[in-house]
Amino acid sequence: MNRAAAIYARLKADNPAPTTELDYQTPFQLLVAVMLSAQATDVSVNKATRALFSVAPTPESLLCLGETGLAPYIKSIGLYRTKAKNLIAACRLLRERHAGEVPKTRAELEALPGVGRKTANVLLNTAFGQPVIAVDTHIFRVANRTGLAPGKDVRAVEDKLTRITPPAYRQNAHHWLILHGRYVCKARKPVCAACVIADLCAWPQKPG
Repeated sequence: MNRAAAIYARLKADNPAPTTELDYQTPFQLLVAVMLSAQATDVSVNKATRALFSVAPTPESLLCLGETGLAPYIKSIGLYRTKAKNLIAACRLLRERHAGEVPKTRAELEALPGVGRKTANVLLNTAFGQPVIAVDTHIFRVANRTGLAPGKDVRAVEDKLTRITPPAYRQNAHHWLILHGRYVCKARKPVCAACVIADLCAWPQKPG
């Protein structure tokens, strides 16, 4: 077994069924949550969307709120004005181009205002079951620090992870790596003593 496969096998044994920590019921609600999550915690997003989705769970109902009506629900989240503008514009395109449904292709997703490659990948993976890997700051850090898939930017890391991740692990790779980065391989103080892949990690500053 190569090192990448061994790392994923350990992460799977530790967490057999990983998933997103964002709360959602539909692909549209996941889209909203992921768009709001940029530079924000999942906890803060879930708190905001709990109230928002109770009154605007669909693109049409969110459009009815408008930017002014949406803002109070998300004002606790960073960059909320820009996010409100993008969400309303995205809902308008969903209505005009996709009959109110979230599209299932990367190109169509990335054509929505406020949706970049990472957000598109999260939707493709989590909502639509496609074995793609979305790279955020946590995954970028884990991939570089451990030596699993070092790269100078998120796209380089994504491409390398896609190449080295065995097909059997690709569907859940994003969730395993993000959760590992969030709770174990933390930015400032990684919890190496509790790490299930410590002996497979190539980080030069690793204790012991």
